[in-house]
Amino acid sequence: MKIRTLIWLLAATLAFGASGCKSEFEKIRASGDTELIYHKALEYYEAEDWQRAQTLFELVLSAFRGRPELEDLYFKYAYTYYHLGRYVLANYYFSNFSNTFPNSDKREEADFMAAYSFYQLSPNYRLDQTYTLKAIDAFQLFVNTYPDSPRVPECNRLMDQMRLKLEQKAYDAAQLYFNLRDYQAAIVSFENLLKDFPETNNAERVRFMLVKSAFLMADNSIYEKQEERFRQTLEYANNFLNKYGDSAYANEVREIAARAESILKQFANDGYQK
Repeated sequence: MKIRTLIWLLAATLAFGASGCKSEFEKIRASGDTELIYHKALEYYEAEDWQRAQTLFELVLSAFRGRPELEDLYFKYAYTYYHLGRYVLANYYFSNFSNTFPNSDKREEADFMAAYSFYQLSPNYRLDQTYTLKAIDAFQLFVNTYPDSPRVPECNRLMDQMRLKLEQKAYDAAQLYFNLRDYQAAIVSFENLLKDFPETNNAERVRFMLVKSAFLMADNSIYEKQEERFRQTLEYANNFLNKYGDSAYANEVREIAARAESILKQFANDGYQK
């Protein structure tokens, strides 16, 4: 019985303590004392209590218009959104800080964090990549604006990382068209991948898939389109072999080229019939 009583008293004490802390915050928030609210907001910020800091910063922002403290206050206010994982608003407030305080020594960091907030929203490559594109654009703008910044290598690293994500998404889309036997769409998609990502490390595989897609499209085409498409196949095959003569795919490409040449000879002689 005594143990149960002690447990109840301990729970009541903890509940009272929590209530007391909450009441203190509510009392500060409702005080209307700008200086008190501001200094308590800074205390909460330093303690990494981002939600309470944000709430109190919001209450005094307008009161600090025209005061020198506003710059630091607004900068910290933007960071509270970042630390709370509200990255769209973090981007907005960091960008707004940069526009509001163009001469601030914090502007470079704010511009970086605006881009980094979009980076945090960049999802798995299988999902919509709107924020990935926004992040790349924002980091590129940062690099152009601050070419000598020590943050530039990090920006380039993150942009490369996100471009790989976009490249993987593009490759999977092209491969899906191939798997669905929509070879014309596969060719367009693989070609676009090479244009959009000219420095891809996967160029050999992509060009091999172009050869296969072109051959299968030709082989499954109506008679009137076959000659032209087998010529395209041969062109893709020769381009591949010129670039990757020692490739693991080279023998298969040579076989495809030989078949395309044989069919084209039949067209030249007396027409090709399946």
